[in-house]
Amino acid sequence: MNRPIDVTLYFNFRSPYCYLASKTLWPVVDDYDVNLIWKPVGGWNLRSSPDRAKKKVPLARQDVARFARRLQIPLNPPPMETETTLAAKLSLLAEEKGVLREYIISVMDKEWAEGQNIGEQEILFSAGERAGLNRDDMQTALDNPEYMTLLEANVEEADEKGVIGVPTFLIGDQIFWGQDRIEFVLEELDRLTAEQDGG
Repeated sequence: MNRPIDVTLYFNFRSPYCYLASKTLWPVVDDYDVNLIWKPVGGWNLRSSPDRAKKKVPLARQDVARFARRLQIPLNPPPMETETTLAAKLSLLAEEKGVLREYIISVMDKEWAEGQNIGEQEILFSAGERAGLNRDDMQTALDNPEYMTLLEANVEEADEKGVIGVPTFLIGDQIFWGQDRIEFVLEELDRLTAEQDGG
């Protein structure tokens, strides 16, 4: 019997490219026998520094808008001051509760389709409830220091593995950076699946 293939995903809810990935990554888990290893980060981790981001925003917004038109999805960027550490924390709860996909989609839509600031707890809780999370559980999760420890460990691990941005997928020693590399992720999964099947 074949073992599931480990696919690690580094993700920051503040990244517009992670928003695009939230619409296109699901064949990775739907079409293959995969163990998705979820590695969220918050704040500015695995993103450009604030000063650098200010210079990149006009170009990035144009670029993301082109992809959004191609995918036929809405794009309404959130306020620049949006802070995503709380969203990253709650994603760990969503994973534990078995609603990670629903949570990712809901939060990213709230932020990037509706243009809302998910750094505001009430807005974030609204997105979490839409994904199936309980408000009391979310409050408990935000107060749990272990979640922050996990986020910090994800940043350290990413640095050790050579991850420089989000979204990034890792399969073995292969690093796939960017939502436009998901096709290569699928090709790698095709190759590894064929190897497992003796092809």
